[in-house]
Amino acid sequence: MKNILITLLLTISTILPAQELPYTLKSPDGNVVFTIHQDKKTKGLTYDVKFHVKQVVEKSQLGVFFNGRDWSLKVDVNGITLSSRDTTWIPVYGERSEYRDHYNKAMVSLTKGHARLQIEIRAYDEGIAFRYIFPENPNGGPGLRITKDLTEFSFPAKTKAWFTPRAQTKYELIPLKGWRGEAERPLTLDLENGMYISLTEAELVDFSRTKFKLSDEKPNTLKCSMYDAVDEIAPFQTPWRVIMTAEKPGELLEHDYLILNLNPPCAKKNTSWIKPGKVMREVTLTTTGAKKLVDFAAENGLQYIEFDAGWYGYEYHKSSDATTVTLDPRRSKGPLNLQEIINYAGKKDIGVIVYVNQRALQKQLDVILPLYRSWGIKGIKFGFVHVGSYRWTAWLHDAVKKCADNHLMVDIHDEYRPTGFSRTYPNLMTQEGIRGNEEFPDATHNTVLPFTRFVAGAADYTVCYYSRDFDNKYKTAKEKAKARTLHTTSAHQLALPVVFYSPWQFLYWYDKPSSVQGEPELEFFKHVPTVWDDTKVLMGEPGKFVSIARRKGDEWFLGTITNNDGRKLKVPLSFLDKNKKYEATVYFDDPSVNTRTKVGIKHIDVDASTVLNIELMPSGGEAVWIRPVE
Repeated sequence: MKNILITLLLTISTILPAQELPYTLKSPDGNVVFTIHQDKKTKGLTYDVKFHVKQVVEKSQLGVFFNGRDWSLKVDVNGITLSSRDTTWIPVYGERSEYRDHYNKAMVSLTKGHARLQIEIRAYDEGIAFRYIFPENPNGGPGLRITKDLTEFSFPAKTKAWFTPRAQTKYELIPLKGWRGEAERPLTLDLENGMYISLTEAELVDFSRTKFKLSDEKPNTLKCSMYDAVDEIAPFQTPWRVIMTAEKPGELLEHDYLILNLNPPCAKKNTSWIKPGKVMREVTLTTTGAKKLVDFAAENGLQYIEFDAGWYGYEYHKSSDATTVTLDPRRSKGPLNLQEIINYAGKKDIGVIVYVNQRALQKQLDVILPLYRSWGIKGIKFGFVHVGSYRWTAWLHDAVKKCADNHLMVDIHDEYRPTGFSRTYPNLMTQEGIRGNEEFPDATHNTVLPFTRFVAGAADYTVCYYSRDFDNKYKTAKEKAKARTLHTTSAHQLALPVVFYSPWQFLYWYDKPSSVQGEPELEFFKHVPTVWDDTKVLMGEPGKFVSIARRKGDEWFLGTITNNDGRKLKVPLSFLDKNKKYEATVYFDDPSVNTRTKVGIKHIDVDASTVLNIELMPSGGEAVWIRPVE
């Protein structure tokens, strides 16, 4: 079994009495400083955060409202218990082959009358995380009704946020005022002092989703906005509130493992059936078309095919039955023999994934999971799931657990965004929660995503390739904006499986096997992995450009994309082994190439001293495959 602890250091250092407030908790490297205060008059708790001596969160309110009590005021502090932990663990898969979980912790014990509450605070080198814990009452008592998270986040003046109101909408960089609604998580903040913050939550499993809204009373202050109330029984805890800190925006993405660290270890002993890979969607819903796709997948380095909506009837209709293969006639006239295709694909080591809408999942989950396993299906793509409420959040994660019990992997689509649950249940391979290629965003949007959405974890972006205006049918920018065509270059798309992490990487989203006409650059899609042993953000700035290098074994893959503007970059390869020589295959936009996709290919010798001179077309990109020379 992977996902094991390979080192562990846990020490309880001391218990502080209440009069020790304010108390300062520092990260192991001393650069992240969290200070908790208590107001002498209101007896309410506040906190602030400094990073490299600079103020990144100003004095802000702590507290929660449950069982009719406001814990932001009139609380008694009974003491603070301190501890530290240094753990390294190996994931089933990931952006690295191992992760370090190193923090200093303070557990603050509070009372309000006979009621008790704890605040667990962890200071990491990567940032701060805290949550509220409701201890079990040894004498019994009423259940919990948590109606508000009263936590606030006050930032220095002139802070700007990469704001998006929902999981699949555009981003815009705006100040902390005049917002149109709530901000989705993670929320990346650009501070005037040069620091960057990502504000998010972790281990949202059986709670209400929390977004961020502006305070009406305090300038530059965000408040937690719970979707709905939570009814539970102690012992219980809220999800983690996370403040990731960085000097450069790329560090937010490099440190995204903090979200995983805030979740429990893998819950399954046997994970050998969990296999990442590349996926292509089957759109004909016919036996003949599906077999052609299986052949294409086997020839082109893909590991899965996926049957999308329509294979078991009209997905939105109550009568749809996901235990049967009953085609929606609006999508296909068939015939479709699913079992025959599963058997055919299995002989070529290609797995089959099926789409199921939440209507059928809710109604038939306990029946279809063992049934699909018996058919030989490898995974399910959840469609149009409800997200946000306490009820549906708990239901969704329970559904993933049940899929694990039946050795089925999962891809959750639509508004769901990850909070680290894939560490505990790594059969949750990926999720949407992103404005992806199916909505044809521009290149500028794509350069925002690594510093915002991908800080939360993997995303199913649905990479395309041939869905573009090869014949220049759309002459104006307005025509192109309305058309279902890619607004980025071929090399930009080629680089995306490196730039955008997803253990299940969907490729050729709007394409068919017949779309491919022997373009030589597709060897990059064929060989690029979907999970990694190391990840480095080499350079980048939200909304402008990004360059990311990822390693699998002794090979490196480099993806660089720009926004709607062209640019020249110098990218050092200092991450390479200084004792080795390498050959780099470079895939770049080249209008002179005699193919529809206009991608040039060149081979160059490189080593750790090499600096790549990358010239990017507007909306362009470059992909590089680096292999050691024997």
